[in-house]
Amino acid sequence: MNYSSVEELCFQHTNLSDEDVNRIKEVVVNLPLIADINKANVFIDCPTKEGKHAIVVAEAVPTTAKSVYEKSVVGKFAYEAFEPSVFLTLRTGKPAFSNRALTQEGKTVDQSVVPIKRLDNRVIGTLIMEKDITELVQGQIKMEALTDTTDVLSGIPMGTAENRPIIPEMIEESIFYLDLNGKILYCNPSGTNLIQEIDQEGTWIGKPLVSYFPVIKEILKDPDELIVQEAKMLNKVFQIKKIQLIKQEKTGGTFVIFKNITELREKERELIVKSVAIREIHHRVKNNLQTVASLLRLQMRRGLPEESKVHFVESLNRITSIASVYEIILSGSSVDDVDLYKLIEKIGNTLVLEAEHDHKQISITYAGSHSRINSNKAVSVALVVNELIQNCVKHAFKSQSAGKIEVIFHQRKDQMEIQVMDNGEGYSPLSKPSLGLDIVKLMMEHDLSGHFSIERAKTGTIATVRFPLQREVVQL
Repeated sequence: MNYSSVEELCFQHTNLSDEDVNRIKEVVVNLPLIADINKANVFIDCPTKEGKHAIVVAEAVPTTAKSVYEKSVVGKFAYEAFEPSVFLTLRTGKPAFSNRALTQEGKTVDQSVVPIKRLDNRVIGTLIMEKDITELVQGQIKMEALTDTTDVLSGIPMGTAENRPIIPEMIEESIFYLDLNGKILYCNPSGTNLIQEIDQEGTWIGKPLVSYFPVIKEILKDPDELIVQEAKMLNKVFQIKKIQLIKQEKTGGTFVIFKNITELREKERELIVKSVAIREIHHRVKNNLQTVASLLRLQMRRGLPEESKVHFVESLNRITSIASVYEIILSGSSVDDVDLYKLIEKIGNTLVLEAEHDHKQISITYAGSHSRINSNKAVSVALVVNELIQNCVKHAFKSQSAGKIEVIFHQRKDQMEIQVMDNGEGYSPLSKPSLGLDIVKLMMEHDLSGHFSIERAKTGTIATVRFPLQREVVQL
């Protein structure tokens, strides 16, 4: 405990004498013990010189419980509007116990205040103890709301004698109100229709609901007040809710609600089947592409004319880039979406690794946001970026043994921009058009509805592609 700070705060902000301050310090010595015993935060507030406010001169945080405050409050001012009990004790010398207060951090606390007095019985400060009761208060509020709800629901059976629907007929759920023995006291029109699927002529009032729907037997036996389960009956799937009403600590009846979710579960099943089918298609496409790539590699190993080798390598890279799209899909949880960052990273790393066979030390880095795009669009993007990175590897470092490629992703609302930069020789507009750049322009214009630009930088080249993440719909 910092006693010098107590003296300094008292000297600066209060009219307390040296004798008063020594008395305050005597109490300060015991603050940690008081805090631990009561599992509460403990403070000492002293009145300021003008007497309108109080200032916290000391505090102790319990080691036996969580602190009410996240930050220290020593040196903070206390105002009467927020601390009425503190100022009442300062004025009257009377203690105040178990009052609710709201801290500056918005927590509800149980606050007790006792005066600190001199020998002549004059009040020179207050000892304050605060316990966090936020969760307790919230629980009480919830309990009061539950009680009010129970009173309303318990009153529903009282309306059965009136000639009007108790629960609107528009409600699709089948609602039953049962007595303590599980016998039907009331059901809405939807519930009546459900019973009539089993018994068209009998009367349901006073009969056990379980006699119509044996599947709910265990649900009704369960002591829990609220249960939600699914069950199959009448060749359908139902969500079954049991709400047990408690009034004045006694069971007041039970609501059982049936909701037909057959259509929902059937759609979920269809989606699962479609997802499995789509993944199987992706798997087969990937395998077919890898087979074609293997055939190209086999042909290359058996020997090719030198002038044809570069064309085989470029074709092989294009095929593996498309295959990468399906590999990314199959490795993730999404059925038809691709993480664009991971896709380009995989393609770029493969291209740079192959460049090392030509004794080139080329590094590649990636930066920017991760965005997910549809697999169809991903195939086009994969081909575009493959050509741009391959262009760097092939042309940018002809006279260099080492180089660096950067790929940067920028997403601006619904627009994606990808920049491929290198520190190589630099692009020349007078260069002979290449097949790779022609592919980029074609894919950007027709498949991605985007824009492509390439320019010489201070060192190297910057190629930029920009396209909408959602393809524009053309009205015919």
